[in-house]
Amino acid sequence: MSVREIKISDTENLVHLIRQVEEESDYMLMEAGERQITAEQQRTRIETMKNSENSTVFVVEKDHKLIGYLFAIGGTARRTKHSVYIVIGILKDYRGQGIGTKLFKRLEEWAREKSLHRLELTVVIRNEPGVALYKKMGFEIEGTKKDSLFISGEFVDEYYMAKLL
Repeated sequence: MSVREIKISDTENLVHLIRQVEEESDYMLMEAGERQITAEQQRTRIETMKNSENSTVFVVEKDHKLIGYLFAIGGTARRTKHSVYIVIGILKDYRGQGIGTKLFKRLEEWAREKSLHRLELTVVIRNEPGVALYKKMGFEIEGTKKDSLFISGEFVDEYYMAKLL
């Protein structure tokens, strides 16, 4: 199993992986089938991120198959360039096996190399494994977004979490 920065040649596999993660998870922003991104749109997004000083995508590959990803989306204004917003997804069959920890360790190495200062994310409060992972990796709860998402017919809260480097 390897954690690495994404390559342009991973584009189609990443599109498939994101859709599969969204089908398997109750806590992603988009519901199963909602995302309509094409491989070409995703390729453009990856190219843009790879050309950015403060954005990237890490993927986890096992047996030549992508099984997880972490997007680090850097701020674009001068006042937010020190900060990245994180989106992570891991296939259901591979959760709880240390993959998230490996992704966050690689993210932190990269962020320090880039002299970034703030890592941030949001997480549904009832996503206990996610909250536990983020706390384990040094993230702290900064606040609560009340009724932030509408999932399965009800409003749910999210934590706003961050880690300062």
